[in-house]
Amino acid sequence: MSLDWLDRAVTSSAYLWRLERADGVALGFTSHDRDLVIDAFRYRAVPGMVPSTIALSDSLEVDNVEIAGVMSNAAITEADLEARRWDGARLYISLVDWDQPEAEALPLICGEFGEISRSGDRFTVEMLGAASFLDEPVAPVTSPTCRAEFGDRQCKLGLHRFQMEGAVVSASGEEIAIAALADSAADYIFGSLRFLDGPNCGLSHAIVDGQDNKVRLADPPAGPVAEGTRVMLTQGCNKNFATCRDRFANAVNFRGEPYLPGNDLLTRYPGA
Repeated sequence: MSLDWLDRAVTSSAYLWRLERADGVALGFTSHDRDLVIDAFRYRAVPGMVPSTIALSDSLEVDNVEIAGVMSNAAITEADLEARRWDGARLYISLVDWDQPEAEALPLICGEFGEISRSGDRFTVEMLGAASFLDEPVAPVTSPTCRAEFGDRQCKLGLHRFQMEGAVVSASGEEIAIAALADSAADYIFGSLRFLDGPNCGLSHAIVDGQDNKVRLADPPAGPVAEGTRVMLTQGCNKNFATCRDRFANAVNFRGEPYLPGNDLLTRYPGA
């Protein structure tokens, strides 16, 4: 790696932020006073966005960093923050020579958005580095229900088999009616609904109940839902062994111990 531009008497460095939201939107910002185009990707000038002190080391400490900014750029709006569009977004921070942007950049840190706090028109983001994931348990804790997420690498079921597109017939708060469901809404309990267009496009909501052609979301959509809005429905699983075996024929990949005695073993006897 050649970083000769850092050794100059007068530096010409600028910070770069590349943000990749969970809905597929990628945005770029720079602390420079004009836009920079690097590898055909445009980084918008937002001088108000500054990171806290970044320390690079080879230790295993959690390399968290806080980023403060002003919601002056139309790309980061109060409505999007309230709609939680930025939750779980990936962030890459690097240092670049703005005088010759084609030169090799210095990667500083990358990770995932943690807690986002707001005060007036300002916001602060805690970014979780790769080392933060070492806090997870080394070995899984036994449980009678499945520890895998429906459709992930441990479950090994392809979600496309259990997804369906449809159009909204009516919406009232958390309750949404979809014509394509007919009478199968109960199959989507514990699943999710993702909006494919409209003001809520790209946002996903957990489904907590369903009956006939109506599903009930865990939270009401952030924006209005008009008739005809396209949605993607994904079925869910209650993580019970019987459901995995009988409904999905996936008992071989069940990640739980349904027959392991629990803390209530001593109370499970005749007459208890």
